[in-house]
Amino acid sequence: MIAAVAATSAAALLAAPAALLLGHRALGRARNASRMAITTPNGVDEQGFVRIGGIEQWISVRGEDRTNPVLLELHGGPGASTAIFGARTRSWERHFTVVRWDMRGTLKTLGRNGPEGTGELSFERLYADAVEVTDHVRARLGVDKVVLLGHSYGSALGLRLARAFPERYSAYVGTDQNIHDAGRDDSVHRALLARLRAAGKRRELAAVEALHPDERRWTARERATHAKLLATSDPLTLDTMKRTVMGSLWLSPRHSLRELRLFLRGMSLSEPVAQGTAGYDDWADGTDFALPFFVFQGEKDVLTSPELARRFFDDVRAPVKGFALIEECSHFAAFRRPERFLELLLTHVRPVVTRASAHA
Repeated sequence: MIAAVAATSAAALLAAPAALLLGHRALGRARNASRMAITTPNGVDEQGFVRIGGIEQWISVRGEDRTNPVLLELHGGPGASTAIFGARTRSWERHFTVVRWDMRGTLKTLGRNGPEGTGELSFERLYADAVEVTDHVRARLGVDKVVLLGHSYGSALGLRLARAFPERYSAYVGTDQNIHDAGRDDSVHRALLARLRAAGKRRELAAVEALHPDERRWTARERATHAKLLATSDPLTLDTMKRTVMGSLWLSPRHSLRELRLFLRGMSLSEPVAQGTAGYDDWADGTDFALPFFVFQGEKDVLTSPELARRFFDDVRAPVKGFALIEECSHFAAFRRPERFLELLLTHVRPVVTRASAHA
């Protein structure tokens, strides 16, 4: 979804003088490494490869107290690792043990296996991997249930996992919530056309107008191009892509320069995954969830509509549920405003899961 925008941002970074650029990166990475250090007696900071779905896949486990609730994060893209945000989300690890996983075809997992060793890239394969990762984490950390956090395209996986396996998850949290409705709602597409017309972007407008009216019939390349224009036509989203996403990758102390290119390559490689789910319908799949259900969405998200997410949320039946908008944010709201997102987790989610754990 964001590969082309990220590539543009990366090119701008690399256009600066090499010595100045690398010096800035070294200082930023050193600061972030210090910020990310976990020194508490009961803390955990593990990362490495685990055999999942027949290949080696990278998993990180970090937190200041192993007795905290476990938060398993499913990244979006597909192919866009959220492990790059480690320094930005450091405060989350005071209250949760945060587990991040580079799915097959993504960043460190892609670097380990290469495209030829990645195997099948489909929604069904990622879903099966996610179940296996969940059980690995539960066993490794000795917990019955984990909080499931679905981000962007990862929230499409998250909805289905939460619905199917309430015995594995203590709550579901969606952010940049991706709602499939078999193509019925075209508000995001219409808003894009309006922005392009207002900006006088005639070539881009013509490209979007030439797309088939039914988005389920778009090719993987057309879908990626549409997503690129969604992001680049909106100043807030574009600024988030440059500063929050690419800035985090550039200054991550746990990612190399080679992995900057792997980040982009993984998203391009994973385009067929989204193509395979174009006809999905979340309403038809069911709105009953046997676990607490939360959605925290950027109020100005032009990629995953907050209005559509709200409509789905309103139809959800769950033991406990909550919805909140993250102010002055588009896509990647949880990472642009990580402290606000943590506030929502602490207000709505952590009390529910800790009460349930106490009474188990």
